[in-house]
Amino acid sequence: MDWNVISNWAYLAAAACALVLASLPLVHMLQLESYQGRMYLKWLGRHFASDVMPYLLVGAAALLLRCSYAMLFNTSYVLAQVCYIGADAVYLILQLLLFLGYKRREQIKPLAFTGRVKRLLAAEFVLGALVAGSSFFIVRVDTGAMQWGTFLLQNLVRYLPGLLLPLFVFLAYGVTYPLEAAIKRWYFNDAKKKLAARADVTKIGITGSFGKTGTKYALGTILAQKHNVLFTPGSFNTPMGVTRVIREQLSDEHEIFIAEMGARYRGDIRELCRLVQPKFGIITAIGKQHLETFGSLEGVIATKGELMEGLGPDGCCFFNGDDENCRALYNRCALPEKYLFGTQGEGLFLAAEEIAVGPEGSTFTLRAADGEVVQCKTKLLGRHNIVNLTGAAACAYRLGLTLPEIAEGIAKVEPVEHRLQLIQGAVTVIDDAFNANPVGSREALNVLASFAGRRICVTPGMVELGAEEAELNKAFGRHMAQCVDIAIVIGKGHADPICEGLREAGFPESCIVRATSLAEATEKLPAYTEPGAVVLFENDLPDNYRE
Repeated sequence: MDWNVISNWAYLAAAACALVLASLPLVHMLQLESYQGRMYLKWLGRHFASDVMPYLLVGAAALLLRCSYAMLFNTSYVLAQVCYIGADAVYLILQLLLFLGYKRREQIKPLAFTGRVKRLLAAEFVLGALVAGSSFFIVRVDTGAMQWGTFLLQNLVRYLPGLLLPLFVFLAYGVTYPLEAAIKRWYFNDAKKKLAARADVTKIGITGSFGKTGTKYALGTILAQKHNVLFTPGSFNTPMGVTRVIREQLSDEHEIFIAEMGARYRGDIRELCRLVQPKFGIITAIGKQHLETFGSLEGVIATKGELMEGLGPDGCCFFNGDDENCRALYNRCALPEKYLFGTQGEGLFLAAEEIAVGPEGSTFTLRAADGEVVQCKTKLLGRHNIVNLTGAAACAYRLGLTLPEIAEGIAKVEPVEHRLQLIQGAVTVIDDAFNANPVGSREALNVLASFAGRRICVTPGMVELGAEEAELNKAFGRHMAQCVDIAIVIGKGHADPICEGLREAGFPESCIVRATSLAEATEKLPAYTEPGAVVLFENDLPDNYRE
């Protein structure tokens, strides 16, 4: 076989492999954006300098070396050959360096190499080889005005996949989208059939802008007093996440299935209801979250209301009576059974009263509408967690558990990881890193304020709040000034309004500490802690929102 043919095939294989490796940070962002092409392109626009320009520079460097070859060919043949061969070497090495830089980067939620990711990377490999390989078929003109034109075209095509890698990933996403949609539909329908065939299983859906994961764990723990319960783990709250739990974990022994239902777009809850077909639903709270995708609070309300619409004509729904938006949905609800829960207001099916919230947990009295009461004790921190427990208790009470059984279950409920999770030591840590909404963040600060000792908050602020993001972060800063002694604020864009709010509230400038990353904030933290200090880690931006 001709040596040129061998070297060309070797280059194509190496270039396609390098392309796949260099694309991993981009594929990671696509995955974090829930494979929503529009959101991925929006992310590219926000991070053009840091996450698009490096790929342009890699392709431009290789192309420049190839152009140098042409210009040096008649004056220095050896140097020209170095540039010619070096162009490919630089192209491959720089892409490898981009990959290594990504691997060294701290990641909150690493790229999951799912079947979809593997298929996407395979498509990138094939498309990259095809596009780069097509440069071999561009016939170069050796003389005349067309010489430079064909030379540039040939080498531009050769390095085009790397030069425009962010868009090339989007191309591979588009090519594989029909296949992925078909695979998703098959798994979805298979899980739907499996769950629908279990008429003996009570199906419960839980949604809300916040509180749904805590309510799910609480309800699962309480119901486990009498029943065999399956509920989605962690934050498995998307159609494919719930699908996977049904297909892999639902067994003949299960009597109750609880599905957490998350949403970033209108219609997401409706799709989950088609899958689960719940009879019971809990709406924990409705507030300003994911405004970037919902557009407005009204969009959030409409989407969360899809749960009560998806329960069927004989469904039963529970609403947070402390939340005015939930009460508004309750008043609109036409279901034969609908109930309110909470701590205040009229018409509560189950109410939490005499609440005492402290650093070690909380106590409260649970009162049913029929007058029956029970004393409850929980390890959970924060008044909002009492509301979540009350919602879980209301559903359990309707399903036949007695108040003493419910109180016993409440005592067993453990804090959800990264959601006001208390870690005690010489310095007490309150891990609320998963929280990302104005109401929950405010409540976390109130919890911190209840502790004695020096109180420190480490936070980057909140995201996905649309046009109101800056003002809500500023309000967060104003409230923080009343609750903390030291504020360690991470980042710039999302964090600057927090510092403005702190200053507006008269917080001392010397007590505002800036850091560029969580790692840097952690390094600075020991300088401000002392025995008995309490540190609240409030929110940690997902990787796709890091600056």
